[in-house]
Amino acid sequence: MIEAPDLSWAALMPLLIVFGAACVGVLVEAFVPRDARHPVQVAVALVGTVGGFAGTLVYAATRDTDASGEITAGTALAVDDAGLFLQATITGLASLAVLLFAERGLDPARSAFVASAAVPAGSPRDREQATATRVQTEVYPLAVFAVGGMMVFVTANDLLVMFVALEVLSLPLYLISGLARRRRLLSQEAAVKYFLLGAFASAFFLYGLALVYGATGSVQLGAIREAAAEDGGDVLLVLGLALLIVGLLFKASVAPFHAWTPDVYQGAPTPVTAFMAACTKVAAFGAILRLLYVAFGAEEWTWRPLIYGVAIVSMVVGAVLGLTQTDLKRMLAYSSIAHAGFLLTGVLGLGAGGTGSGLAATMFYLLTYGLTTLGAFAVLTLVRDGDGEAGHLSQWAGLAARSPLTAAVMALFLLALAGIPLTAGFTGKFAVFRAAVEQGAWPLVLVAVLASAVAAFFYLRVIVLMYFSPAAADGPTVGVPGLPTTLVLAVTASATLALGILPGAVLDLAEEAARFVG
Repeated sequence: MIEAPDLSWAALMPLLIVFGAACVGVLVEAFVPRDARHPVQVAVALVGTVGGFAGTLVYAATRDTDASGEITAGTALAVDDAGLFLQATITGLASLAVLLFAERGLDPARSAFVASAAVPAGSPRDREQATATRVQTEVYPLAVFAVGGMMVFVTANDLLVMFVALEVLSLPLYLISGLARRRRLLSQEAAVKYFLLGAFASAFFLYGLALVYGATGSVQLGAIREAAAEDGGDVLLVLGLALLIVGLLFKASVAPFHAWTPDVYQGAPTPVTAFMAACTKVAAFGAILRLLYVAFGAEEWTWRPLIYGVAIVSMVVGAVLGLTQTDLKRMLAYSSIAHAGFLLTGVLGLGAGGTGSGLAATMFYLLTYGLTTLGAFAVLTLVRDGDGEAGHLSQWAGLAARSPLTAAVMALFLLALAGIPLTAGFTGKFAVFRAAVEQGAWPLVLVAVLASAVAAFFYLRVIVLMYFSPAAADGPTVGVPGLPTTLVLAVTASATLALGILPGAVLDLAEEAARFVG
């Protein structure tokens, strides 16, 4: 007789809200007339993401504070303090990303998304779509499904559930990456590359799962930890762990598993790029932290050398190759790769038994990086030429003379990404570097500081172009942001300053939430 699993409806409520909104979005596509779909889909997506955020906060505030979390849905999900913090971060950032999706919604012809995806790129019909008054509104339920997958991903207590969540969050991203209204061939190429490389990464994860099951006889993280404590040197176990980490590092855009990142960042619609850069990074690192510290925390020697190596490679690749980029979206892609390396220094900052401040520092860094990156891409959507967004660095020359406010906001985000004091980026980097030093990883911190200095050059280069270079007579225009983008810029800019000047409350919250169960 099959017994029904134990369910905590309160713990599952944020997930139910998000997945419920995604399902409603599918029904909207089926039954609501095309001309009325866009505002309805925006409303449904916002209800789902904001509702998921609010549900996470309500559950965190009302649950039993004596326990660090609970395992529900049988043993599939571990809704603990760290998982709740990451879920709230994902849904909060996703709410801002949905607002970017909805920008220019009153004038669909200026939307970032194509009117109809099922049209061959370069055909006469495809060229007509640049000014079409329709929008491919399927992007909203797809994005909300991806958010739901991310929320499951960071709370999965079972490798099979983690794999299913990986696919649920990945498949919608493959699709919406190819929905750019302009530069259609580039967008479709990005989607195909992302799909093919993502399939390889998923295969690595699944093969690693099979090896870990063969070595331990279980796919539950707690049981794997117990088996690893008894026989951590098992070849199958170590090899399976390596393959699992490869699959997760791909999703986190960590070098040398980063090949998809620059092309997808450049080719995808900019709101989708912002969504991936912020939310997917949080989800991927949340899963990495849970896998390493819940399933393999007892045998740190099996994974610490691997994390050391990929962290150094990611920081060096991101910082050095970022210097050579002339496209702003590709530059931010290599910035993402470098920041992934910085985040891995925080992963190494948590010692045996959960000691150390690495988990709290990493979660705080994920929040600050997500806010800053969303803001930078939001500014990028405002600077436009005849072909759409002006992504080439030369087109940003003299931007401060055209729009001082736009240049100032972009400068703030770039300084935060560079880790300049009094910005959230500095606080985040300082937190992860300090956590790593506490655990004896000071050589890695030294490399990270040097990489940060190199990476600061390509951020400051954009600021110099905006403020100290003459503007071209036929340069791009700076659009007036609509209400959605204005809200995104206001929230992200304010948070970037607040978390740089007065980060104490959020740091304390991250410290209190730095607990896993499993």
